[in-house]
Amino acid sequence: MEKIIIDADPGIDDAAALAVAINHPELDVQLVTTVAGNVTVDKTTQNALKILDFFGKAGNIPVAAGATQPLIKPFEDAARIHGESGMRGYDFPTPKTAPIAKTAVTALYDTIMASPEPITLVPTGSYTNIGLLLAQYPAVKPKIKKIVAMGGTLGKGNMTSAAEFNVFTDPDAAKIMYQAGIPIVMIGLDVTLQALLTPETLATIKNLNRAGEMLHDIISSDGDQSTAGVAMHDVNTIFYLRHPEAVTTVPYWIDIQTTGPAIGETVADVRGAYHQGQTNALVGTAIDAAAFNQWFIAQVRGMK
Repeated sequence: MEKIIIDADPGIDDAAALAVAINHPELDVQLVTTVAGNVTVDKTTQNALKILDFFGKAGNIPVAAGATQPLIKPFEDAARIHGESGMRGYDFPTPKTAPIAKTAVTALYDTIMASPEPITLVPTGSYTNIGLLLAQYPAVKPKIKKIVAMGGTLGKGNMTSAAEFNVFTDPDAAKIMYQAGIPIVMIGLDVTLQALLTPETLATIKNLNRAGEMLHDIISSDGDQSTAGVAMHDVNTIFYLRHPEAVTTVPYWIDIQTTGPAIGETVADVRGAYHQGQTNALVGTAIDAAAFNQWFIAQVRGMK
């Protein structure tokens, strides 16, 4: 069983990723930390608690609230995509539990250092908490097995022509993360826009069980979809964790633009010349979309 920590900004696709992870028999979610991103951190924290409550996991998995804004750049949310609550489409009751008293960074540090084995970090929102952790507590680095991060793109962005949302939200934190010397897998738009959940998949999960109905309703409310389907960006990180063979990755050195019109761009040294052949990330470039859809249906079918 792989120990993971999810750092998220739920968000519809974060919620779906969290739902899959906490119900997966081969994943041990040690901690959930929240960050400002899709909506403000008070809302992302409540949304994480709502998902844990829905699946009866509240109290078993601690939730720690994190950064309220990026390190330097002004905060811009994505409520236009996810709704004002961040998780529109389903009427969740008020969470029965509250976040723990520790801040996200303190909880991350304590959980990672207390673990007898290295832990995998799965950031699916902006990387502010991760950047703060690595800057303030560099001793955690050897205790992090790898970082499987949703974000970035080798091509066109979804916030600007150059930048993907998570990296655009806090490019300075992204730069800290990519320069930390920790193994990173970049699951960006190059992969997630290939692995759309099809209308057929959504119709199937709606009739599977209570969890499928909830996920169908929030995913169908996502403001960024087409007739071909909807991109569940963050769920791709969990799919990669369990089925890396279904995702094509290429080693690159990734730099982050932190200023100017291309702020938030993930720049790959594709020729290997600028960094003399060194690499700092495995970058997802292709995915078996059919396998992703089949896997997602199977995950939902197994939820209680």
